[in-house]
Amino acid sequence: MANPLTPDVLVDPVELTRTLVDIESVSRHEQAIADDVEEVLRLASHLSVDRLGNTVMARTNLGRDQRVVLAGHLDTVPINDNFPSTVVDDLIYGCGTSDMKSGVALALHLAATLPDPRYDLTFLFYEAEEIDSKYNGLRLVAESRPEWLLADFAVLLEPTYGVVEAGCQGTLRALVRTTGRRAHTARAWRGVNAIHAAGDVLRRLSDYRARTVTIDGCTYREGLNAVKIHGGVAGNVVPDECVIEVNLRFAPDRTEKQALEHVHEVFEGYEVELTDSAPGAMPGLTAAPAREFLTAVGAEPAAKLGWTDVARFAALGIPALNYGPGDPLLAHAPDEHVEIGKIRDGATTLHRWLAS
Repeated sequence: MANPLTPDVLVDPVELTRTLVDIESVSRHEQAIADDVEEVLRLASHLSVDRLGNTVMARTNLGRDQRVVLAGHLDTVPINDNFPSTVVDDLIYGCGTSDMKSGVALALHLAATLPDPRYDLTFLFYEAEEIDSKYNGLRLVAESRPEWLLADFAVLLEPTYGVVEAGCQGTLRALVRTTGRRAHTARAWRGVNAIHAAGDVLRRLSDYRARTVTIDGCTYREGLNAVKIHGGVAGNVVPDECVIEVNLRFAPDRTEKQALEHVHEVFEGYEVELTDSAPGAMPGLTAAPAREFLTAVGAEPAAKLGWTDVARFAALGIPALNYGPGDPLLAHAPDEHVEIGKIRDGATTLHRWLAS
């Protein structure tokens, strides 16, 4: 089958967006799109290209003083009656239009059409961002090809609706466990009901006041919420255990250790079991390429409320920002779409920043 990503398509980021959307690439099924991306990038004489699994890397080697990474994931969530793409007025509809094939299109467009950038550039088109982190292409690169990530600054082309979202929140999940004593419900006084005991845990959550933190002018709001609850043995048994799963979204000035300590403080007196944790990322606004990028965008940055792969760059000491044409509020929605004007504006902004 012929590669739809022809050099002519790469010239127009809008047509390129639609072409990428029309290559189905649900997580763990990115081979076809990775094959097409690799093939067309190898046609560009100014790029060296390599691949790890279904993650494609391309880079310039021009001897510039600084290197910038542009990264975007190739996978999407499962299709929901929104494939292939359609166009209505100024909108492109389809799975992945916002999150984040319009952002990938900007990076791929620049990779093909900007042979003489002001910085050396590394482009990363990676797999499996939308599922368990053990499959994440950037994580796998960091483990086996860390030299691919080395740079002075990185831009993750996640949907931000054309504004700069700096850093990201950390995230933590934990189980808070209440215990009791089993008994027959006909003789309930002989037991201790663990589900009833969970009421205190839930009251602590309802009374919780989230902290707000401003870092480099960006305000991060934390949040602590119950996201699942499980308890009960049978319809005639007083339960002896109830488990409440909580999720803390924390500002990047907290380490993972400090975030966990905070959860223990909130639920003092209860057993707390950590199940998942990922660090946040500081805003990353001080690097020279970041300041120049903000000038090109011409708007003040906002805090990224949520976790993104910028944290993987931050863990390596590389400042990173989120910037893309998609609307994050439309990500994963059945009516997911992107504005054509946002794609064109994003391409213009990035070109203005990166051109010599």
